[in-house]
Amino acid sequence: MSGESWSLARAVLALARTRPDEHNGDMCGRFVVARATSDLLPSLLEGFPELADNFNVAPTTPVPAVRERHGERELATPRWGFVPPWYPDLKKRPQPINARIETVATSGMFRKAFASGRCVIPALGYYEWSETENGKQPHFIHEPGGALAMAGIVTAWPDPAKEEDDPDRWILSTAIITRDAHVAPGEVHDRMPACLTPAGYDAWLDGDLVPDDALALLDEESLEVAHGLAHFEVSKDVNSVRNRGPQLIDPLP
Repeated sequence: MSGESWSLARAVLALARTRPDEHNGDMCGRFVVARATSDLLPSLLEGFPELADNFNVAPTTPVPAVRERHGERELATPRWGFVPPWYPDLKKRPQPINARIETVATSGMFRKAFASGRCVIPALGYYEWSETENGKQPHFIHEPGGALAMAGIVTAWPDPAKEEDDPDRWILSTAIITRDAHVAPGEVHDRMPACLTPAGYDAWLDGDLVPDDALALLDEESLEVAHGLAHFEVSKDVNSVRNRGPQLIDPLP
């Protein structure tokens, strides 16, 4: 990456750090995984398995995450909600579902995972809520005709109740990286997942890519994806995690 590109990326991130956060919160915690998701991201993983439908993925749910280990790309299923390895148990909080692009490379909680545990979380789209006179209205946000490759980080928590040689000792967890949503047309929330284009998969998942370059890459890639997103209002049935069917992404008449 050229010095000019990196300087521009630093300027963008510096602006985002100082911009007032109108909602004082990150993206809402729901997204969609469906069988069609893997078909729409063919270059992400060779032999991508068919994903189980869940049109209302919520925190603590196992989610599909593509990562690279020992030079091989693989599909893992970490729980959504970041549990750093130094936590004494799975009850300790916080377990953030999001990591901000402005601080993910420097935060004590996230920086090690950002350096060596980057991943891609495939999604058909995600939900956000807008304030209306009749309460909060959910919207489905997506890339028309495609799927989203959300940038994330994965870490492993060692379960002290299990032996060191137990293959189930290490519990994977993940957080989705978010960015300022003011770059997206028709924004619904002030934050959005930072997503990659197919051109960025290889570099993002490459463990040899240093954090500064990974940060600049993600800023540029996610800006490009943001400009192509669309959204429409959907039923408030999505408010309940018990509802997981495909009708949740039907547009309201």
